[in-house]
Amino acid sequence: MKHMRTAAKVDANQGGIVKALRQIGAYVGIIGQPYDLLVGFRGRWSVLEVKDPSKPPSARQLTPDQVETLAKIKGAAPVHVVHDIDEALCAIGAKPWPEVA
Repeated sequence: MKHMRTAAKVDANQGGIVKALRQIGAYVGIIGQPYDLLVGFRGRWSVLEVKDPSKPPSARQLTPDQVETLAKIKGAAPVHVVHDIDEALCAIGAKPWPEVA
């Protein structure tokens, strides 16, 4: 019997992040599995995993499939876990990461 993959659950903040990325001219492909978004911006590809900051930390962990895939693609494209629009913009290089004190 063939194993059927169930639809990925989309975090509530993903729609706003996708909209903001597209507004600045980024290509956004909604992948769903193993990560949420494939983003092309200024000649560079990035993979984004969107996590909802309103959920408990245990619900924001990478799944075993995501961890396994990360090990396989390491170095092929940056993979970032983002929680909001600012983090997504920084992840794709549209704005600088904030300075850490």
